[in-house]
Amino acid sequence: MAGIAAKITRMARDQRGVSAIEFAMIVPVLILIYVGTAEIGNALTIYRRTSQVASTAADLTAQVRSVNKNDIKDIQAASGSILAPYPTDPLKIVLTSVVADDKNKTKVEWSCANKGTAHVAGANFTLPAGLTEADSSVLVAEVTYSFTPLLGMTTFFSPGSFDMKRTFYTRPRQSLKVTKTDNGC
Repeated sequence: MAGIAAKITRMARDQRGVSAIEFAMIVPVLILIYVGTAEIGNALTIYRRTSQVASTAADLTAQVRSVNKNDIKDIQAASGSILAPYPTDPLKIVLTSVVADDKNKTKVEWSCANKGTAHVAGANFTLPAGLTEADSSVLVAEVTYSFTPLLGMTTFFSPGSFDMKRTFYTRPRQSLKVTKTDNGC
């Protein structure tokens, strides 16, 4: 019995291998910090670029008097190219022309989406206060990007993705409203 107690005492006082044990304990934490930093960097970059996609889509649409479905597809494709080198599969762009009547009630004139659902023509559309005046129009670009981290975790050990949503409003530059010359998107 005394031999076992002596071995335990000697092992408790032994300092060899302490650094290796400490290193083994800290490495998983360091790896988690490194990977987390990379994921946060990617998420912030994509979030910033979704803002640029929204402003570009609205701005390109605002520069013309009328659009057709091919123009809208081109605008959506050009705007989506801002995301390079990130994938554009999770990107949804909805372009909407909202008109205000003489009482400043806003309704959807036309709406097109590259993926997902466009707004219904004639439906009421709520804009931020002070954005419109009677007999005017506003172009709205709504961009949603479904971000999936490389490791597939949105929260600590929780699988999945999350949506980054950005909305940009602008007025037509060439006319009171941008008209759509054909049906469909």
